[in-house]
Amino acid sequence: MKQPYIIANWKMQLSLNESLSLFGEIDEVLPEKNKANVVICPSYTALAKINEINTRKKIKLGAQNVFWEEIGAYTGEISTKMLEEVDCKYVIIGHSDRRKYFKEDDDVVHHKLKTVLDSSLVPIVCVGEDFQQRQEGKKDYTIISQVTKAFSGIDFKGNEKVIIAYEPVWVIGSGQAINAEDAEYMHEIIKQTIIDLFGVGIFEKIFKIIYGGSINAKIVKTFLVQPNIDGVLVGGASLNADKFLEIIKEANDIY
Repeated sequence: MKQPYIIANWKMQLSLNESLSLFGEIDEVLPEKNKANVVICPSYTALAKINEINTRKKIKLGAQNVFWEEIGAYTGEISTKMLEEVDCKYVIIGHSDRRKYFKEDDDVVHHKLKTVLDSSLVPIVCVGEDFQQRQEGKKDYTIISQVTKAFSGIDFKGNEKVIIAYEPVWVIGSGQAINAEDAEYMHEIIKQTIIDLFGVGIFEKIFKIIYGGSINAKIVKTFLVQPNIDGVLVGGASLNADKFLEIIKEANDIY
C-alpha cells in the first residue's frame, strides 16, 4: 500500500514564534495512526526549536537547502552534519526559488545531491520547466535534462532513499495547479529517465516521485490516485494549519 509523502515547504514566510505555533497546531491534531509521511521544512532558525517540541515524532523535519561541503570558510552556509544535529531527516535540493534567485544550476544540484547521499538525509530533488519551455514544447527535454544532470555518475549502494519533486515553475504560487493527468505524464517521464540511468530495480527500491505546485485539499486526491505520483510538496496551503491538515486527511482517506 502506498504511503504518500505530504511535505510542507514554509519558505521564508514565518518568524520563529509563528513557526512554533503553526507546528504545534498541526502536531496536536495529527492522528497517531496517520497513514501519510508528513514532513515539514521550516526556516533554519526554527529547526532546532521545533525539534525540541517534536516529542511525538509523527512529523519528520526537513531543511529547505544545504551546502555541498561539510566544513570550511563558507559564510552563511549549512552542512548536512549541522542538519543531522537537529534531527533533520530530509532536505530540499534545487528548488526553483534557488535556481531563480541564487542562480543554482544543474551542476550545483548534482554536487549537493552527492553530499546529501553520503549523509543520513533524504534528498528532495526539485525539477520543473518554466512557462516558455512548456510553450515551446520543450518540457519533456527540460525534465529529462535536469534529472540526468542531477543523477549522472551517482553510484547507489541500494540503501539510499531519494524523492524527486516535479514542480512546473510557472504554476508555483499561482493558485492554479496543472491537470493531474498531465502531472502523471511528467512523472512517467521522470521515472523512465531514472530507469534508463539505473535500471528498474534501483528505481523501485530507492526512488519516489511527488508533485508540487498550488496543491490544496480540493484537488490533492486527483494527484495522489495517479499510479506514479507518490505524494505532494505543499507551499502556501501548508502555512495554515487547517488547510494543511485537510490535505493530510484527504490523503489518509485514499489509503
